[in-house]
Formats: sequence, C-alpha cells, structure tokens
Amino acid sequence: MTPELEFNIPADDVPERVTLFADVILPLPLPKLFTYRIPHEMGDEVLVGARVLVQFGAKKVLSCVVARVHENPPKEYQAKYLLEVIDEKPVVTAPQLRLFNWMAEYYLCTLGEVINAALPSALKLSSESKIQLHPQFHQETNEWPLTAHEEKIIFALRQKPHLTFTEVGQLLQLTSFHKIIKSLLLKDIIIIYEEIAEKYAPKVVKKVRLAPMFTTDEATLEELFNQLAAKPKQLDVLLKYVQLVPLLQELAANEEGIEKNLLTSNPHLSLSAINTLLKNGVLEQFDRVVSRFPLAEGRGPYLATELSADQAAARDQVLDFFGEKDTVLLHGITGSGKTEVYIDLIQKAVDAGGQVLYLLPEIALTAQIVTRLKRVFGDRLGVYHSKFSDNERVEVWNGILSGRFQVVVGVRSSVFLPFHSLSLLIVDEEHEPSYKQHDPAPRYNAREVALMMAQFHSAKVLLGSATPSIESYYHCLSGRWGLVNLLVRYGEATLPTVELVDTRQESLRKNMLSHFSQRLVHDIEDTLHRKEQVILFQNRRGYAPFIDCNDCAWIPKCRNCAVSLSYHKFSNELRCHYCGYTERKPNDCPACGSTMLKTVGFGTEKIEDELKLLLPEARIQRMDLDTTKRKNSHQQIIEDFELQRTDILVGTQMVTKGLDFEHVSLVGILSADSIIHYPDFRAHERAYQLFVQVSGRAGRKGNKGKVLIQTANPNQPIFQRVIENDYQGLYEQEIAERQKFRYPPFVRMIRLTVKHPEARPCENAAILLAKDLVDRLGRTGVLGPEAPHIFKIRNQFLQEIHVKLDRESGNLKYSKSQIQEAVFHLLQNKDFKQLRVVVDVDPN
Repeated sequence: MTPELEFNIPADDVPERVTLFADVILPLPLPKLFTYRIPHEMGDEVLVGARVLVQFGAKKVLSCVVARVHENPPKEYQAKYLLEVIDEKPVVTAPQLRLFNWMAEYYLCTLGEVINAALPSALKLSSESKIQLHPQFHQETNEWPLTAHEEKIIFALRQKPHLTFTEVGQLLQLTSFHKIIKSLLLKDIIIIYEEIAEKYAPKVVKKVRLAPMFTTDEATLEELFNQLAAKPKQLDVLLKYVQLVPLLQELAANEEGIEKNLLTSNPHLSLSAINTLLKNGVLEQFDRVVSRFPLAEGRGPYLATELSADQAAARDQVLDFFGEKDTVLLHGITGSGKTEVYIDLIQKAVDAGGQVLYLLPEIALTAQIVTRLKRVFGDRLGVYHSKFSDNERVEVWNGILSGRFQVVVGVRSSVFLPFHSLSLLIVDEEHEPSYKQHDPAPRYNAREVALMMAQFHSAKVLLGSATPSIESYYHCLSGRWGLVNLLVRYGEATLPTVELVDTRQESLRKNMLSHFSQRLVHDIEDTLHRKEQVILFQNRRGYAPFIDCNDCAWIPKCRNCAVSLSYHKFSNELRCHYCGYTERKPNDCPACGSTMLKTVGFGTEKIEDELKLLLPEARIQRMDLDTTKRKNSHQQIIEDFELQRTDILVGTQMVTKGLDFEHVSLVGILSADSIIHYPDFRAHERAYQLFVQVSGRAGRKGNKGKVLIQTANPNQPIFQRVIENDYQGLYEQEIAERQKFRYPPFVRMIRLTVKHPEARPCENAAILLAKDLVDRLGRTGVLGPEAPHIFKIRNQFLQEIHVKLDRESGNLKYSKSQIQEAVFHLLQNKDFKQLRVVVDVDPN
C-alpha cells in the first residue's frame, strides 16, 4: 500500500472554498424567487441571465433564468443543488432583467409570469425524471441487502429500460418513494437521468455533393462521364449537378454542394437514378444547419430614403427634441409619409452602431413595412411576431444577442427581446388598443413598456400617429414630451372628401339595397369602372351577430358565456367569439319548432356574400380574424390587393391600421353608430380614431379620395370633427370631460375582475373586496362592484371594481401594495375556494 503523503501547508494559505447560491426565476406564477445551491464544479459556469436546470418539488425539473448569484443560503428551507447549466452565455440581458422586474411590480403580477411570457416557448425545456439500472449492476454479485420494494423496482427495470418517477409511484402504490430511490442510488444499483427535450431545433437541410475522388482533376471527372454514358438517367442527374455547381471553375464549390431537393423535386430527373448515384458513392449526402432567415445577397448598397421638405423638417425637429427630451410624438396626418421619416431616423441610429425596435400594433402591418425596410436594411432586419414558429422566434432572439439584427420590426411581444445596444424605439400608431395585452398576465401595454425600455437602455422613443391618444397628446402639451406636427400629405396627395349617408332617410325612400345605400353602390361601381379599388369597413366579423326566431323570438346563446352566438355562414355554424364554443345552425327553432329563423345584423362575411350578388364581376376579398389565421394569410391578402388582383377589400379594424395602397380611391364605413355608442369613457376617442384611420386609406397617391360614412344619426358632433379632420377640437372636448370626471391622464386606473363559477359567491366576494379597498384607499377612489355588460365568460361569473389613483399624489407604489394585500386577504377566505381575482393596471 502506498503510504499517505503529508503536506505541511500554513493555515493562512489554505484556500477557503466559497459556497455560492443562485436566485432563479421559475416560469411559474410564484410571488418569490427560489434559491438553489451551486455545485462547486459549476461555480464559474453559472451566470446571471443564463438558463439552468433545477428540481422543483418532488417530480418536476424545470429550466429557469438566473437572477442573482450570491453567498447567502436561504433561511426558510434547505437549498437544493442546481442540476445543470444550459447556457454558456446569458440569454437574458441585464436591461431585460430590470425591465422584467419593473413589469412585475407595475402590472401587479409575478416575475415568473413575466419570464414565461418573455421567453419563446422553444427556449423553455421540458423534462421528467427517469431511472434505469446501473450498467455495472449484476444481481448475482450484488452484496447489498434488498427490500421488497427495491426488488420490485429492479424487476420492473429488467422488463422495461427506464421508469419515470410517476411510474415508480404507481408501481409501489406509494406517495413517498424517494427514500427507496435514494437507497438504490447509494447502492449503485440505479442511475437517475433527466430526459430533457430542448424544444429549439436548428433548421437542417439535406445536401448532396460529388464524392471528392471525382473532383481532383478534369480527367477523373471526364472518366466518370464516360462510365455513365450508357446510363442516360444517371448522366442527366450528373449534368444537372455540374450545371448548378461550377466544378471546373472552382473545385471548392463542391464542398458546399447543393440542397438535395433541387434534384429530387426536378420532374425531369429520375429519383431512382439519384438514389443509385448515392448508393454507388458517386454522390454523397450530408446535413447542413442553415438560418431560417437567409442573408440577403450582396449586403448593399442599400436604398436611401429621400424626404420631402416637410418630412425633412419634421425629422430635424425630432432630432432637436431628442437633444433635450427622451420621448417625442410625431403627429402626422394619414398619408403624410411618417414611415419615410422613421426609416431615415433608423438609418441614422444604425449608422451610429445602435439597435432599433420598430413596434407595430398588428401583424397585418408587418408585411408591407418589412418589404419597404428590407430594401433599405437587407439582412440587418429581423421580424418578430406570433405567427412565426417557435424556432423562428428563437433565431431572431439569438440573432439580436449576436448582433446580427440591428433593426427589429415586431408587434407588442417584441418588447421582451434581448437588445444590448438599443438606441431608438419607434411606436407606430401609438394610439392603438392592440398594444395592450389582456390575457394572460402580464397585462401590459407595449407603448408604456417601450418607454421604460428606453430608460433602462438610455435610448430615445418616437411615438407616431395621425390620431394620437388623448394621454400622449396631454403629455406633449404639458411639456413632458416633445411634439412634432406633420400635417401635409406626401407629394400631390390630398385628404379625402368625407360625406355622410343618412341610412334612416335612405330606408324611408327605399334606397337601401340590404345594408348598402344606393349611393354607396353607385360610387363602388363608378370606382371599379375607373380601374380603382375600394375598402369597406365593418367592425364585426362573421355573417351576422345572431339569429332569432320570427315566431317566439328565441335567440341561441353560448353555454359558457352570457352572449348570443354569432352566425358564420361559410362553416354553417353558430360561434361564440369569447370562448370559441360552436354548434351547428338549427333548421328549426328548438323552442317552438318554427322554421322562421332569420339573421339579425351583419358582419364582414355577410357583406362579402351580398357584394358578390350585387357586383358579380368584382373580385372581392375579406380580411378579418377568420381569414387570417394561417401564417402568411395576411401577407397574401395584402399582396393581392396591392397588385390589383382584388377590387374590393372588406375588413374589420385590420384594414384601418397604416396600410398603404396606391389605387384606393373609395372607402365605405357601413355601420358607424355601433362604434360611437359603446359604454366606455374612450368611446368617442376610439370612434374618431377608427373613422380617420380608415378614411386615410383613400387617395394616397395623388388621386382625390372619397369616404362615405353610413349612419342613422348624421348629427352626431363627432362626424363633423372627422369631416374637418379636427383632432384639436376632439382633444379639447375630451380632456375637459376627463379632468371633470377624473379619468386618465389625470388618474391611473386599475380594474379588478372577480371571477367565480357561481353568481352569488362572486357578488359576495366582490362586495367584501370593495369594502376592504375603501377602508385602505378611501371611498372616492373605489368604484363598484358591478357586473359588466357581459357578466359571464367561460363559465365564470364576473364582477368588476375600478380603482382610481391620483397621478400626482406620489403614493402609487403604496396604493398598489394595498390592492395586492386586499386581494391576498380575500383569497385566504375559505368561503371562496374557487375564486379568482384578475388585476388589470391601465385597462383599455
């Protein structure tokens, strides 16, 4: 036996091994972070912002993000060890972590909910603990005594290569079986492993190339051609390959080869001949990882933007304001060319080495904008929205981390991306409600989050709109933000003429053709005769809002929600637009048996259907939620309209938002009254914005446009403001009313929605919560509770409480903490076990 060596090391020179701990953000709605112990061998590998694997609870293994590394063990529990480090570098940046913490605090949700929303699902790992027999275990030579439970597990593992923890519990019929697994581990009888499914998968293409032995010189290649002369099908494949890969000019080109489908998808080449060449070693197949966003060929020169004198002046004003303010609002009327100003400012930011985030409210807008931006920024441009696959979103995420993408165009979820040198954020159509996330938490507004992002990155924010939100315009006039006006349309274009059609009078004169006035039909025909295009706006999808029985007035209702079912003719079904419940349209009334069922009202599907009868020669397309579910459907509809393959585009709000069509000279708004008469303090503001935005699609390229608004009450004051494009008048009226009745921007609003499967407990809980809030915050700031207009959704009864907090009081943080405590206190009440309370900060 080798004697043990002794070393006399002074005590002061013995390195003290420090135990490190990591606070991690689990993608779960948990109020606190959890602390895990870092194994000594991983001490240098665990980085803030990187993902690690941890065991959570008895069975779950989760990936999470490291928020902090420190030396303080938790006092409340024994810290478990981290299982594995996933990332060598952080995938979440320091400014992101600051932003996520702010979002959790401001929107009254948990940090886990924010990280769950922020990370693409492909960056979240899924796992389940499994056990298998140790490769060196042999029962004949085993010296350890075994219990009956241990023998049962070993026998099961001889029949099956592995067992999950769940299967072990079912096998032993025990809820606590971890001591048995630990015993088998100590005896080296089993091993535990985590079968982690890394959801992100790089894109791999199959490629082929000529075997290297045939590319050494021309003589070898010529000999191959001679050998295949008697095999014409194989020779055709080889000739095609040589045509695609210039072997004789550059032998190195063969190393990269070509994608296999270039050969296999060619109808003139024999698939069996290709496989024979692969089998005989003439061609060889290999895999290559490629980007889902291939680089544009020839990285420049990129097209520069040319600004008009008005646009250049607006650009210069924006830059001047950026010298003293972090946020500027560009109030540019529809068709004024705000996008060109944006592009010029983006170019300046990119040239200075910064990154830019260009936010849009709808996926429908990205197709047009991306086409324009690609011409300028080429492969430096990334696109991010929910219609992308998980893998595509991860590629954009990684592309931003690596610096490949300097400019990103995206919808509201883009605020979560890992920018490291962000210098400019552009929020186009900043007034849009689409920037607000409603469910699930965090219920954030991307515009407000963009303002905080700018603070954390020391970046500038440019908000743009033809119809700014009342709150944003107020901030400008109060001096907080800069205001730049661009009130002239680009080039020779002029604002369209807006005219009203009184549908009540038209009905009395029998001038209505279904839902179309004769005047609107005549103008559509005249427009199509001039080879120009039409947009028709109706803010309701489906064929009809509901059907009813002529005899007994029966109306089909949703089983889960307090709403009527909308009729969709294409699928011949009744559908709930809240929970998705569907049923077939009945042939007779279930209540009285009558066959006199009729549709009431109209949606985009009915407009499309009736237009085809009125104008059979017209090419009509519809753009709403039903027709844009597929990934590229938005882009295809817009492209068809741009290329004049469509004459009339019928749509919901999707057609109102920033789309630029050269040949549109007529816009029709079919049912304006339903938009104005809505129970919300923003109703008139939203109606004005919708009317002006959809009107702005007409007459953008020099031709005079016309807008026809069908209404049963043309004396509504808001119509005159639309006709005169009088935003200032709307603002002055709205701001006076909001100040008088204490609405934003003078207060901050928080809506608490109490949900319960039964009506009475829901009402009782809401009353208790409101009383608690009054005790904490005072009577003047708490409104309700009351049942909303739609008082039941997805089998949950609803009650709402609104809290108004003075913006200038300075106690917003304290007030929010009081709201959280009141909600927590209510949820502890044993009488309300099935209760849920949803807190929505700044609802819209």
